[in-house]
Amino acid sequence: MAQPVLRQAERKARGVADEIRIDPVSGKGDLDAFIELTYRLNADDPNWVPPLRADVRELLTPGKNPFHEHAKVQLFLARRGGEVVGRISAHYDELALEQPPEQGMGPGTGNWGMFEAADEAVAAALIARAEEWLREQGMTRVLAPISLSVWEEPGLLVQGFDHPPMLLMGHNKAEYQGWVEHQGYAKAKSLYTYELNTLPDGFPDLIDRIVALGERSSRIVVREVDLSRFDEEAAICIDILNQAWSKNWGFVPFTETEKAYGAKKLKPLILKGANMIAYVDGEPAAFMLAWPDMNKKLIKYGGKLFPFNWAKLLWWLRNPKQADFRVPLMGVLPKYQNSRMASQLAFMMIEYIRRYAVGSHGAQRGEMGWILEDNQGMVAIAEAIDATINREYRIYEKAL
Repeated sequence: MAQPVLRQAERKARGVADEIRIDPVSGKGDLDAFIELTYRLNADDPNWVPPLRADVRELLTPGKNPFHEHAKVQLFLARRGGEVVGRISAHYDELALEQPPEQGMGPGTGNWGMFEAADEAVAAALIARAEEWLREQGMTRVLAPISLSVWEEPGLLVQGFDHPPMLLMGHNKAEYQGWVEHQGYAKAKSLYTYELNTLPDGFPDLIDRIVALGERSSRIVVREVDLSRFDEEAAICIDILNQAWSKNWGFVPFTETEKAYGAKKLKPLILKGANMIAYVDGEPAAFMLAWPDMNKKLIKYGGKLFPFNWAKLLWWLRNPKQADFRVPLMGVLPKYQNSRMASQLAFMMIEYIRRYAVGSHGAQRGEMGWILEDNQGMVAIAEAIDATINREYRIYEKAL
């Protein structure tokens, strides 16, 4: 009789070891584990770009990232047999709750993000715990993944796994799509990035004619940003952005603290000739930003700047060579949207940026996005310059 009893005890011990525990992150050790997990789970993916650990820690730290001033965030770790095997953030943004429901956010809408899981069982347990926490906070609906804000890394990558993402775009395991959908999530919106892989060749002749026509117009002036007045220039761009995107799906306005924080964080990426402000009748009407793709460097750094990578990165940012560029943000004032003026300004700015990126930095590729799948104006602009979709990110929704 001793042998069956022993086998029963062994099975019970293995069952305890295999049990998945989901615990709130508490203290520095848990936060370290939360940050480190992504490097371990994605180490075998040649197209995954390790984020800088310092940046991830700052993103998650109240008092450093102003998102936390108007949001409540709870981080969770999954453990099995004492090993960390998954992570997730559950959070809601008070500013998002104030937005009109027809624009995607609105009352009762919470989020989860920062999602990593070793297998589907872990994924299911993490998502269930995030949903439970959101219900406890009074949320009735989830939009996910969003990590942490719609202005940071929204959406789950579902197309474009065969190449690294450009700067400030996410990358995840292909299996995650099925794991999320198996938990009852349906697509709310797709976000696209568009690739321009022949920058040196220029755009179609029609675009050249539109640009030339704009240059002859006495109403239009397009100029480079003035880095000697960086704060003022940043304020102009963010003011246009808040107005231009105010009716967009998923929009959440920037606070004054976030404007200053974002401008400071992004300043090292701002190259004069790659960022444009357009004026119509003497008033700021549109802007377009393009940043060198720092991910081409970061993919080699393993998420660490010290002891020597910080110097290499700073040196490269001073005058990046053979650098590809991403256009992450563009905005046109609402009164010009859905008009010829909007597309004319866009074509002029992107052509000037193309000339600069190719002529000064040897750019071969460019990327625009993300762009909402139903943003007809931006989709039309991307198609007119022969850009093609190279990555799709999907935001899911579920009623709680």
